[in-house]
Amino acid sequence: MPVRVLIVDDDELSREVLTLLAERAGYEVEAVESGDAALVHVQRARPLPEVVLTDMQMPGTAGDELARRLRGLCGAGTLLLAMSGSEVEDGVGREFDGFLLKPFTMETLAGAISGGSARGEGGLSGTSGVVLDEGVYAKLMGSMRRSQLDELYALCLRDAETRVGRMRRAASDGEDAAYRKEAHAIKGGCGMVGALELQRLATSMEERGLCDDDVATLDEFMVACERLRRILVARESN
Repeated sequence: MPVRVLIVDDDELSREVLTLLAERAGYEVEAVESGDAALVHVQRARPLPEVVLTDMQMPGTAGDELARRLRGLCGAGTLLLAMSGSEVEDGVGREFDGFLLKPFTMETLAGAISGGSARGEGGLSGTSGVVLDEGVYAKLMGSMRRSQLDELYALCLRDAETRVGRMRRAASDGEDAAYRKEAHAIKGGCGMVGALELQRLATSMEERGLCDDDVATLDEFMVACERLRRILVARESN
């Protein structure tokens, strides 16, 4: 029987990519958009999920509090795995059975489920100047129809551009936390689809927060979105 996995992520793009890849890898997958929705789900689910894979940074119930509540509902028979686009601080995530750094492969997930080391690659090492991770693109292309792949990347770009609009408003209002939050979400979603240049820029924006040249950085990000869009259009014509 396939392993039953519940994916919990408030980012629509990450949730959709993880669901597609996990189903392709043979898992039986359900997905919800928040920790609170996950708690409702496991209260009703029979049988219970064997694995809960949840993002660490979400509105509402999240992090170790979510893990404690899930453990109370699911018992020791459910493996609780945390994931995030950033490394967590010391002591954070101790209620989970493992941690995966986005983006990660299904092989990394399988290793975590079987009791091995759960880390992930992070996706940025040695990729300076790379716009699109060809390996990730090829895996996604092998996991879905071309129309689905095109829509997935269109969703990625729409989501990123919408969040950049919010970042401009946050910059105008001097809201550093909101600015960093949107950058973090972009970083995670773009990483999952191999949009490495956008992931790099979002990582830099999250780490730096508001600064004197944030408008120029956001303009640079929009140029990078167009660069990725041109590459994807070229792929469609091949």
